[in-house]
Amino acid sequence: MVHLKEKLLSSFLAFENEKDVDAYVHGIRTKAIKNFEQEGFPTKRLENWKYTSLKKTLQHDYKLFPSKSQTLEFKDIESFLINDIESYKIIFVDGKYCSHLSETTHDGMDICILSSALTQSKYDLVIENYFNKISKKDGITSLNTAFSSEGSYIHIPKNIQVDKPIQIIYFSTGKDESVFYQPRNLIVVDENSQVEIIEKYHSLNENNVLVNTVTEIYADKKSIVKHYKIQNDNNTSSLIDNTFVSQEHSSSYNLHTFSFGGELVRNNLNIFQNDERIESSIKGITIIDENQHVDHNTLIHHRKPNCNSYQDYKGIFGGKSVGVFNGRVLVEKEAQKTNAFQANNNVLVSDKAVINTKPQLEIFADDVKCSHGCTVGQLDKNALFYLRSRGIPEKEATALMMYGFANKVLTSVGIPEIKARINRIIAEKLGVHIGFDI
Repeated sequence: MVHLKEKLLSSFLAFENEKDVDAYVHGIRTKAIKNFEQEGFPTKRLENWKYTSLKKTLQHDYKLFPSKSQTLEFKDIESFLINDIESYKIIFVDGKYCSHLSETTHDGMDICILSSALTQSKYDLVIENYFNKISKKDGITSLNTAFSSEGSYIHIPKNIQVDKPIQIIYFSTGKDESVFYQPRNLIVVDENSQVEIIEKYHSLNENNVLVNTVTEIYADKKSIVKHYKIQNDNNTSSLIDNTFVSQEHSSSYNLHTFSFGGELVRNNLNIFQNDERIESSIKGITIIDENQHVDHNTLIHHRKPNCNSYQDYKGIFGGKSVGVFNGRVLVEKEAQKTNAFQANNNVLVSDKAVINTKPQLEIFADDVKCSHGCTVGQLDKNALFYLRSRGIPEKEATALMMYGFANKVLTSVGIPEIKARINRIIAEKLGVHIGFDI
């Protein structure tokens, strides 16, 4: 761990000298690297990282700056795309933007890349108003900020409903033995606008990959943001996903996180409700086995009255897998009439699987409706017996019960093609074929 930290610190000066950015961004990066030097990588001594250790993940000798990306053709990535829908696409290969695989636009809105926004003066106002304003200043986020240079940049002006979803996909080809990527996404949705975003990370081989990503999302008044994260990478890849959402009056943010693959996945999600009549809904399905580890760490911060939040995370854990859910709802004194719901339900299908769950409510207002709960158990043996008595084999009966368990989350997916893709992944994870959708 110390080795990687020192490698990053020694590489920063050379990295910064290569980048053509203005003094404002340079100042942000310099302050961030100093903060990372002080804070370092998170350890289990921190309460929020009590059940997740990065020690093994950080032992690899990662290459920090791939010199160039390997050329990919559409046929190489087609199976990873949700290509049965029309969509904008922002595709990165080995950390580099891949223009011939992407479909971006500047026609009435900006769906493009962050490197352009950081280096072209026409974007200065948005960068100065939004870049690095809501991300935390902890060590892992500061590290991303210090090395932020590429990722997606999305700005939807006022009163625009984006005509098709936006797919943001990062590919690693494995031309280097071990590699460390730090994508940065900035998404600004102005008043009364709507957008759907699909975010994915994929390794195309078995080399060790670590991704430390930061996404900042600003949802202005009456805006609607629907966000889908599909995490289904191979078991030599690890992902630390830091997402920060700032919401204004009457805005709506809906997130679905599907965590199926990766050696280690850590989702840090922070939502800040800054005004009244705000809706925040975050849901997730985790299905892992073997030695996989998935950790969801969430915060919904209610700062003003008359707002709603909804959390529903479900997990299915087999093998020697480890699941973590640390969900926090913070209701300030001024946030009267808050309605907050939080649930984490888990099924252990192996005696060696582990789930650590800690839903938390911190309430300083006295006129609220807030509830939370968690369950950890095994499949209902009576229900399983009933299905088997109707001629359904044990494996298929188990899968049916798993599908039923996940159904509540999937029913709220707004894009049918995503729902169909998730259904197929779940069936594959459970090792069965079932000829119907949920």
